[in-house]
This record gives sequence, C-alpha cells and structure tokens, in this order.
Amino acid sequence: MNLNIKAAVLSALVLPGVGQIVNGKKLKGFLLISIVNVFILLALVFVLKGMGQLVATIKAGEPVDAVTVLEQVRQSSGNGPRWLLAGFLGIWLYAVVDALVDRPKEDDEGRKTT
Repeated sequence: MNLNIKAAVLSALVLPGVGQIVNGKKLKGFLLISIVNVFILLALVFVLKGMGQLVATIKAGEPVDAVTVLEQVRQSSGNGPRWLLAGFLGIWLYAVVDALVDRPKEDDEGRKTT
C-alpha cells in the first residue's frame, strides 16, 4: 500500500495527526494531535456543564426523560458545540488531505523514511 494512502487512512480513522507522523512530519503530527485533544477536552467541558444541571434535576426528584436531557444540554451550552464540531471537522479534513498529498521525508540518498 502506498505510504501516503496508509497515512491518510490513519489520519482519518485513528486520530488526525497520526498520518503526518507516519509520513515523517513529526512536529506537524504532534501539533495536530494536540489541537484535536483541545477540541475533545472543550467538548467534554460543554457536556459536563449540561450534565450538572441534569444531576441537580434528578436530585430534586423530578422525572427525567431523553428529551429533557437534550434540552438541558442545549440550553446550557448554546452554539459552542456547533463551533467545536465545525472546527474538529476542519482539522480532521485538513489532516486527511495533508497526509494524502504531502510527500514523506527522504534521507540523503532519496529513500523514503518512516
């Protein structure tokens, strides 16, 4: 399998940035992985913020169904999750395309290195 295709599949299915590391672009790969981790942590903050309201509702003894859960999370987070999702998808798409088109590093004699 071509190294660029393998790198693109890794970036698409495992974690954005892994394909860049396979292509020999370690700094770019670690930077992309770091950015993706920030997006994941921010998404977790939004979810936990919404869940705090839900836990308070449950402790009050009120019945809770799925619709109530979704409304609580929507009200507490606003448009933040939409922007996070758009940013994550942008980073993911960039990582896949970059891994596919970027040439792997070569050593002094023209051989591809991993």
